[in-house]
Amino acid sequence: MTIPLIYSPFYSYPFPANHRFPMDKFKALHQCLTESGILAGHNVFRPGRVKSEVLELAHAKDYIQRFSNNQLSTKELRKMGLPWSEALVKRSMISPNGTLLTGAIALNQGIACHMAGGTHHAYHDFGRGYCIFNDLAVAAKALIAQGKVRRILIFDCDVHQGDGTASILRNDDNIFTCSIHCAKNFPHHKEKSDLDIGVAKGMTDEAYLEVVYNTLLQAVDTSKPDLVFYDAGVDVYAGDGLGYLDISLAGIAEREYLVLKTLKQLNIPTATVIGGGYDKDQSALAKRHALVFQAAASLHK
Repeated sequence: MTIPLIYSPFYSYPFPANHRFPMDKFKALHQCLTESGILAGHNVFRPGRVKSEVLELAHAKDYIQRFSNNQLSTKELRKMGLPWSEALVKRSMISPNGTLLTGAIALNQGIACHMAGGTHHAYHDFGRGYCIFNDLAVAAKALIAQGKVRRILIFDCDVHQGDGTASILRNDDNIFTCSIHCAKNFPHHKEKSDLDIGVAKGMTDEAYLEVVYNTLLQAVDTSKPDLVFYDAGVDVYAGDGLGYLDISLAGIAEREYLVLKTLKQLNIPTATVIGGGYDKDQSALAKRHALVFQAAASLHK
């Protein structure tokens, strides 16, 4: 069985080459998955723009309008970390809908993988750390509002804490937030997720994988979810400039297989997003992001 993939050609667009954020990685991931045969054309779903009433489940209407109309202050733009453009608005309006579509398809097919998403630093009324809108919070709230699920687990393995996700969903009893992140890394001020595991700088594969496995079992046991959103950030990689952990490529591949295999054995539908990953070599970065798709494909043959 081919796994459902969710992608928009608007995820990558002409972007300053000297910027820290690797905007071409989405296009590079598309190419990587095409070359490997995981992306076959018939298994790709293309999301449209998110409806305003859906986006407003997690974000302030005033913030959405000011961002869309280029009315954010210099301070707000600095916090956001990305140069404003019409193309940025377009991709930011599509990506949350991509994660929502990924969740809906996962409920039907057991697994679905978004070739973007994981913008977990976006708060209710401001963007932060290269994140404009919080696709995880939007999608989770929408699926519950639509009556498609009762309980959702957001299992976030990006190297940075999902602070925006924790903040937006703080009082939502139907969505369980879990973040495994490097304790001494951005953001300096951590929010309170339902379950936070801060790991030490320099942690290596064996200890990290044990933490991931045990935390996943604890989060599932506590939340009893109907659906899991898995943020498979690859900025845990030893060579990632923003990561501070010492996880190998083989370690990331094992993490993806471990998480997806465990959730499949527990019969819990899973929607994956790619999360963070930073490298000037965007082709190499795309291969790291491809590991979660490879794990999904191998488990769902």
